[in-house]
Amino acid sequence: MVRSQADIIREYGPFPGIEHVHGVTFDGRHVWVAFGDGLTAVDPDSGEAVRSIAVPAHAGTAFDGRHLYQIAEDRIHTIEPETGRVVATIPAPGGGGDSGMAWAEGSLWVGHYQDRKIHQVDPRTGAVLRTIDSDRFVTGVTWVDGELWHGTWEGDESDVRRIDPMTAEVLERLDMPAGTGVSGLESDGADRFFCGGGRSGRVRAVRRPARGAAA
Repeated sequence: MVRSQADIIREYGPFPGIEHVHGVTFDGRHVWVAFGDGLTAVDPDSGEAVRSIAVPAHAGTAFDGRHLYQIAEDRIHTIEPETGRVVATIPAPGGGGDSGMAWAEGSLWVGHYQDRKIHQVDPRTGAVLRTIDSDRFVTGVTWVDGELWHGTWEGDESDVRRIDPMTAEVLERLDMPAGTGVSGLESDGADRFFCGGGRSGRVRAVRRPARGAAA
């Protein structure tokens, strides 16, 4: 395993009305921040909040190129980002113990926080297609370039780690500074991870290691 300190390259927030970041996703233009009573879109260049949607937003968030997916207690809502309308609902695999969420390969990948699992979920039915075990609490989840990364947060320690999706072996680990938690995780598809900062109300951009750096 390759282990290094996380390189925090920017902080966003805090934002008005957002006391706790529950999840984050990226739609190619905006970082969406789940804060309990809604989703707020943040411009990653200016750092400004540009609009909000009033929907229950209690944990992870994902984007499939067209719709937002949002965990609301023990359900996952499919949301039209233009209108904020909920167009479909499926059960969440953790029954309310869910955490981060990502979209990849036509599936939702949902963290089950204290059970230390990541479930691959059919976005139409909610059926669990497979389960990956972790050895840490799972907060955020993201895929980038075929790599599966997830956030962890236990006590005062938090990190972002890359795991083998077949064996769950930890391949790479980025340690966050003490007291800096990760409550949601999303890649921008390039060289940044967006990490929810829990009760800080902030989102932090962490540099993704260059490909080949962990070879």
